[in-house]
This record gives sequence, C-alpha cells and structure tokens, in this order.
Amino acid sequence: MASSTLPEYWLRGPVPGVSPLVQPVAHALLQARDEVTQMLQDFDDRQLWIKPAGAASVGFHLQHLSGVLDRLFTYATDQPLSPQQLQQLKSEGTETAESTAPKLVQAFQQQVETALE
Repeated sequence: MASSTLPEYWLRGPVPGVSPLVQPVAHALLQARDEVTQMLQDFDDRQLWIKPAGAASVGFHLQHLSGVLDRLFTYATDQPLSPQQLQQLKSEGTETAESTAPKLVQAFQQQVETALE
C-alpha cells in the first residue's frame, strides 16, 4: 500500500470556510478521512468482521467512526440523540448487506463532509 506524499493536513494550511478556532478539528477529521480511505483501499471484506483475539472488528470501528462523529456533533449543539441515531448506536458492530468496506468507508467520508459543513 503506497503512502501519501502529501504532508499531514495541519501542514497544508487553513481549511477554507472553517473558523480559525476549529481548524484543528477540521484538520483532524480530514486526516482521519484520508488515512481510513488509504488503509482500507482493497480491504478484503471477508476480514471485515473478524475479531482478532476477541477485539472489536474493523467493521465495528468503521461503523463507530461514522456514528460517533454524528453523535458528537449532535451533543455539541446540545440536542438529544434522535431515534435513528440511537438505533444506529445499537447496531454498531452488526454486519448488514450494506456493510462492505467500500460502503462503510464512504459512509465515514460523508460523515466527515457533513461535520465540516
């Protein structure tokens, strides 16, 4: 797997349209998005739900990344979690027809974009 030749996001300058006060958050989200995308490129879906030594699976972590980011931004606006968010929380770690590596990575990418907006 080839690594990126670009510097980390915080070294690339300000993210357009983002307040200076939250630039570190934007940089961290964009860095995570790029690293998750790169590390899971060509990931074998048969390994997605394996729990090595009983640890959480890659599939769980991908679902959790999207869900926790959504929930954190809900909490930040002092709002309660919606029934949909609560259901998503309960289902983290559950394999579904939609839970392929590309689809879970895409869901995280979309959640990062939503958070940046």
